[in-house]
Amino acid sequence: MATSHTWFFWAAMSAVFAALTAIFAKIGLEGVDSDLATLIRTAIIVFLLGAFVGLTGKWVNPLSLSGRALFFLALSALATGVSWVCYFRALKAGDASQVAPVDKFSLVLVAVFAFLFLGERPSTREWIGIALVAIGVLTLAIRR
Repeated sequence: MATSHTWFFWAAMSAVFAALTAIFAKIGLEGVDSDLATLIRTAIIVFLLGAFVGLTGKWVNPLSLSGRALFFLALSALATGVSWVCYFRALKAGDASQVAPVDKFSLVLVAVFAFLFLGERPSTREWIGIALVAIGVLTLAIRR
């Protein structure tokens, strides 16, 4: 189980690298089809993660995992792939400063889905924060 400091560190690092992803992708998409760019990005990620898992000794036969785990990891992979295709198409067509905040509306959706499907119960204070994020996304997304 992760300590409160551990999860926050990794979440913050995720935010930093997600921000860099938008900037690097927007630059890299110049003159490149967004779907091809997504494929190249994905291939590099597969290589990088394969090397990381292998070098850290974390490899296990995926077929030894439970059917339920494999099913939900497959669904997660499909959702990730579709998300990346949509994200790169949005970056190709729009400004990174608008696309990224709308993409982060996923934070609001995660809270709602976790409430509905995982039984998580955010506090009133947390719901207020989630609502403020939703308002912020709408504010950033709407052009004058």
